[in-house]
Amino acid sequence: MFKHLLRAAVIIAAAASLPSHAAQLTAQESRWLRAAAPVLEYSKSISLPVDIIVQPKTPAGAVPLAMGFAKGRCKLVLSMRGNPEAETVLANVPADEQALLIEAMTAHELAHCWRYAQGEWNLLPSGFVETGHESSHDPELLAAAKAMRDTRREEGFADLVALAWIQRTQPGEYARVHDWLSGVRATVAVPNSGHDTRTWVKLAGNGRQFDSRLSPFEAADALWREGLLRADR
Repeated sequence: MFKHLLRAAVIIAAAASLPSHAAQLTAQESRWLRAAAPVLEYSKSISLPVDIIVQPKTPAGAVPLAMGFAKGRCKLVLSMRGNPEAETVLANVPADEQALLIEAMTAHELAHCWRYAQGEWNLLPSGFVETGHESSHDPELLAAAKAMRDTRREEGFADLVALAWIQRTQPGEYARVHDWLSGVRATVAVPNSGHDTRTWVKLAGNGRQFDSRLSPFEAADALWREGLLRADR
């Protein structure tokens, strides 16, 4: 869900907290930001530079949350206005259970911010090298395959961070969040596409793999590495 280019948008906050300009927000946007608040407060406590941005109008089907990076700052983008499908990802989830899942989604996006701020975006961890060889007469196909593989790896890391966050903050809800995320990832249309993170989600089946004494990013690292050894086979 990472976007490098941000189109015209309304910056409603330059800090990781509920915007002071809340009157400018729709009820839907306010509800999502309230649910995201614990993650945003955490980002502030570890000095991740997060701005919150609202797209004034977005096409139907746009993801409700995305993370971008510009001029050294992360941009958490809400794309809900004019987007009747913004909450499709929460379909069939009771209203009183949605806040927890929005919080998990925000932790997923924060993982993208952290990777980018660390200068590790699209990089393998230390000790890993690319193996195998892809060939094609079309260089554009090769570039697309690499981009998809890079995206899948980053999405796998972000999913693990979201799960590590829940295990750290609300361990009693872990199974519910994991089941929901497993269902979301099970619907990917093309195996090994950018959001096919099933390898990593499966590895995190019970949450006991995450050390709650570590940051969510550090806690996710070992499982991410294990998944890297499996995902591209």
